[in-house]
Amino acid sequence: MAKTTVIIPNYNGMKYLPQCIASLRRQTEQDFKILVVENASTDGSLEWLTENRIPLIREQENLGFAGGVNAGIRAADTPYVLLLNNDTEVFPDFVEQMEQEIARHRKLFSVSAMMLQTQNHSLIDDAGDGMTLMGWAYQRGKGLPRDGYGRGADIFSSCAGAAIYRRDILKKIGLFDEMHFAYLEDIDLCWRAKLYGYFNRYCADARVYHYGSATSGSRYNAFKVRLSARNHIWTMYKNQTNWQLLLHLPWLLAGLFAKAVFFRGLGLFPAWMEGNLEGLGRLHQLRRVDFRQVPTSRLLALEWELIRGTAAYLLQYLERMH
Repeated sequence: MAKTTVIIPNYNGMKYLPQCIASLRRQTEQDFKILVVENASTDGSLEWLTENRIPLIREQENLGFAGGVNAGIRAADTPYVLLLNNDTEVFPDFVEQMEQEIARHRKLFSVSAMMLQTQNHSLIDDAGDGMTLMGWAYQRGKGLPRDGYGRGADIFSSCAGAAIYRRDILKKIGLFDEMHFAYLEDIDLCWRAKLYGYFNRYCADARVYHYGSATSGSRYNAFKVRLSARNHIWTMYKNQTNWQLLLHLPWLLAGLFAKAVFFRGLGLFPAWMEGNLEGLGRLHQLRRVDFRQVPTSRLLALEWELIRGTAAYLLQYLERMH
């Protein structure tokens, strides 16, 4: 019986889908399911998937990453769900390595793969995600040599571009927040899991090549900047107590100031500001974590993790500068 359903959300990804599916067909362990969530593409993706008899869910509108993968998770009947971006090519033992890693501990909620840059196979694209006191999420190892990330590690969050999750825990803590649409929904989910006593891990033996920003079109654009700014505010508010937000306020304000300067330089300040205003204006619609169920000791442990994450981010930044 299959343990895993590989869920691929797709929106106008015809350029990448054949390579992604072909790499899954070459897996050394074939006892898993594939399910593509077709988010109302207009580039021939649906026709190709149908012609090649790829199992799919057809949506009538683009539900975004969060809504798309949630549809796939709800349809899955396996213990694990493995989310995979359409612009990826996985190594032959990818699924097997991910299954082995997540089976190691019942409190392990998710496992993030080693994502390598398609354009340069020697460089990391993502080795799991970290979080800082400024509220900035960051990709561990981004742009750095893969040799420095050859060992597994506990991480703040898995990158949902190539990550496996326990479906039974998802049933307990809830799925991805569909208000996010796209960006930071994976940070939000893994943070919630940590608050409820689970943990996330990076597996260096599960590897994948990742093109990056295939759906949004570029690393920085108005759409992505607006949603990221909005979702940043929501992620902070939902997963931290009021006293934590007050304690972190100087760091959060410093982070906002730095982002304002950065995006002003790129000509994207209006989009960034629009996202922040939308985030603040819709706080009342959010569902925060029930902190009555979270021990103070766990909150303090997460405080320490944010401090360590801030230090790791600064060290990574300095390393890239050299």
